[in-house]
Amino acid sequence: MIELNLPTYDYRLKQNVDKSIAIWDATRRRYVALTPEEWVRQHFVAFLTSHRGFPSGRIGNEISLTLNGRPRRCDSIAYDAQGNALVLIEYKAPHVAISQEVFDQIVRYNMVYQVPYIIVSNGITHYCCHIDYAKRQCTFLPDIPTYEQLL
Repeated sequence: MIELNLPTYDYRLKQNVDKSIAIWDATRRRYVALTPEEWVRQHFVAFLTSHRGFPSGRIGNEISLTLNGRPRRCDSIAYDAQGNALVLIEYKAPHVAISQEVFDQIVRYNMVYQVPYIIVSNGITHYCCHIDYAKRQCTFLPDIPTYEQLL
């Protein structure tokens, strides 16, 4: 797979009967198809838990939501201790540029959750934004904060 701008970790792969490759998702507690986007997701979640202090039990992957009456899936959500959504995270494959369209997608999902932070990553480039609803401002942060800093 492609080398990412994220620390490596001890991932687990397996080959399925049909010869496809799967990667262990500790959050979902099962193997999932290894796609370029999934490669980014698994590395990013490992980065958040190992290097940014996010409790693994407070991160959910592939979370269903309904937007304008249609089912959607948010790539990852990090929650606070009370179970409130704190951060929405959108992943793209490393070859997919982070564009306005990608930000528009996560902002649409945030219409449902109204979280204070959103993160977008393709494994190479990462963006984190703080949303101040009172001031109606979105501020790009210079780095991915620790879990404690987000609280």
